[in-house]
Formats: sequence, C-alpha cells, structure tokens
Amino acid sequence: MARLLKPTDENLRFLREFLLSGGVAALPTETVYGLAANALNPKACQRVFDIKNRPSIDPLICHVPGFSGIETYCDTNSAAEILSDAFWPGPLTIVLKKKPIIPDIVTAGLDSVAVRCPSHPDFRRLIVDCPFPIAAPSANPFSYISPTRADHVNANLGEKIEYILDGGPCSLGVESTIIDARDPGRPKVLRYGALPLEDIENALDCRIDAPAPTSKSVQIAPGSLPKHYSPRTPVELRTEPVSEKELQESDSKVAFLLLRKPNHGTASNFHWLSETGNLDEIARQLYAKLREVDTEEYEKIVAEEAQELGLGQAINDRLRRASHL
Repeated sequence: MARLLKPTDENLRFLREFLLSGGVAALPTETVYGLAANALNPKACQRVFDIKNRPSIDPLICHVPGFSGIETYCDTNSAAEILSDAFWPGPLTIVLKKKPIIPDIVTAGLDSVAVRCPSHPDFRRLIVDCPFPIAAPSANPFSYISPTRADHVNANLGEKIEYILDGGPCSLGVESTIIDARDPGRPKVLRYGALPLEDIENALDCRIDAPAPTSKSVQIAPGSLPKHYSPRTPVELRTEPVSEKELQESDSKVAFLLLRKPNHGTASNFHWLSETGNLDEIARQLYAKLREVDTEEYEKIVAEEAQELGLGQAINDRLRRASHL
C-alpha cells in the first residue's frame, strides 16, 4: 500500500521534488483527492493515465497557485480575470486557449487547457513554490467513485502509487465547476460542480446555459463522459422522494440512498446523506456514502435526486452519471 504522509514542511518539500522528478502522488484538494503529476512532464502525465486506466480523450486539469503567471500556460481574458478574482482559490476550473508549453497529452490534443487554483491549505503550501502546474484528476480508477479521504485512495490505488498526502476529509466532496471562458463574451458551463452556477452568473453579470449533452468523443472538460463517478452496484434514480411505504416494504437487498433521514423508522439498508437535507452536507457525504454502500453487496441502489437548484445541480449530475448504463 502507499505510504501516508502528514503535511509537514519536510514532507511537502519532499513531494515537491518527487513531482518535479517525474513522480506521481495523491494530494488532497477541497473537492476530492487528486492523482498529481508535473503537468509539463508528458511521461509523468502518461503515468497518471496508466494508473487510472483513463482514456486519452479525457483531459487533465492543471492546478496553479493563482491567476498571476498563468499566461505562461494559456491565453487569459477579462472573463477569466473576473472569475479568478471572485472564486480563486476555490472549486472553479476555467478552460482557456492553451500555449505550446502544455503537452498535448494533458489536453487530449485540444487547443484548450483547464486551469484551477485549489483552496485546500496543504495543497496550497505545496504548490506555491512549484515551478510547474500540477495535473491532478481524481485519484481513483477511471469512472469509479471519486475519493474524499486518503483511505479511499489507498483502497483503490495504494498498490500503484508510492505516496498519499493525508490532508483529512475533503471539505466540499464534489469536483469543481468547469467554465469555458475562451470566448469572454459567451462563457459556457461544461460541468456542474461545487461552485453554484448562480454565483458565476452573478459575477459575470450574464446568463450561462446548461451543459450540452456529452458523448464518447474527445472532451473539452474533464469528467464529463456520460458514465462516471460510478459504483459497481447499479443505481436507480428517483426524481421524487422515496415514500415511507416503499421504505417499509423494501427488500433488504436494495439500498436506499436518501437525501435526509427518514421520519419514521430506519433499517440497515436505509442510508442518508444529511439529517436535515442540507445540500452542502449532502455533497460532502455523497461519494463516501456511495463507496460505503457499494461494499455491502446490495443488488441495487435507489438514490433520490436533489432539487435542481444551486449545489443540487452538481449532486444530480454526479448521480445521473453514476446511474448511466
């Protein structure tokens, strides 16, 4: 299994040199744990794809210390500046036109690159002195549930990597929102995420359309393939809350993933994401609870969708991809 490292100054210096030399390690962000490599090193980035069994059509996000200096890696514009001022460090990824310094393997051969500045304190302490951006997709086998704790990473990839920086549980629990800002006059949302779309629309003072349907062709945005974030157990979605009658008459081989604790009684196959239905708590617990349920050998998971507003859009996006056949 991989060695868990505490976020000491000595360990952060070691990991910085390890990544510089072409190593791959798991790092915590506020969204999920990432499988990190030097984004300017094509061989290191290829290792990320190999370890995850990730298809080459799915590009990587480049993580940077801040907006200052990113013109080395991509073309900036007014929309990107507004967004970075408003939301960086934080769970927002911005897609811009890339510069040649970014290897094609990082961008799936496209002329665009996704950049983000995470807010996790340990990640920030590590990256502030890095002379390179860090490519870091979720630290899990491709299409499986994203990890929000170090032990999640070790359970799935511990035999394939050497080090995991243990930064505790991720505070947000779902991936970043991705905005295509290549045309500053017509920004587009490519993936719902931990930053609600309404906040982005307010910052840019414009309406942003819902993401376009995706396919299995080359993706502009990471993590946007139709089937993703998926447990091995089949998932059935419910747009309305599961009734008390169905819960009480349920087969014990079916797991119920509920937004809030049931009002009348519980059973071992009832699993809830929040006592009260709080969206922040639901998002933070979603992946961890899916992983827990997926280990208990149920025949099916029945999951409730959230209200399609704010963070509920990201929660529903992950559940719909998890349930995709």
